[in-house]
Amino acid sequence: MRVLRTFEQVAQTVGEELGASDWLEIDQERVDVFAEATGDHQWIHVDVERAKEGPFGVTIAHGYLTLSLIPQFTPQIFSLETPGPKLNYGVNKVRFPNPVKVGSRIRATATIAGLTDVPAGKQMVTRYVIKIEGEDKPACVAETVVLLLG
Repeated sequence: MRVLRTFEQVAQTVGEELGASDWLEIDQERVDVFAEATGDHQWIHVDVERAKEGPFGVTIAHGYLTLSLIPQFTPQIFSLETPGPKLNYGVNKVRFPNPVKVGSRIRATATIAGLTDVPAGKQMVTRYVIKIEGEDKPACVAETVVLLLG
């Protein structure tokens, strides 16, 4: 895990892949809990029997569930210990090119894509690629935006 303590260290890593998280198995319980939390009970996510006859042969994770795991993966990849608060500002260019089948394992890689000055401090963009074990196409590609207040 990389530790970035200064804005200079963050700037020096722009364009560099910082590493990968541990693998995480996506089980039906996690999908069901996410469905309860969001109210998204589409059969392709929660009806195991019906999904057997569906396009993937099994239930699949919600795309937004996959995206929501970024905060779990991040501290396994890098720690941002710059001075001042860090605020989530948004997400850019989110795509879900490949569904995550229940029972598969995923992990994320992270690359600092940019660091720019803003009136309150710095704005950092991190590009995450969430990969599925044994698959060529990723499950999710997203850029998160964080404000580093100074």
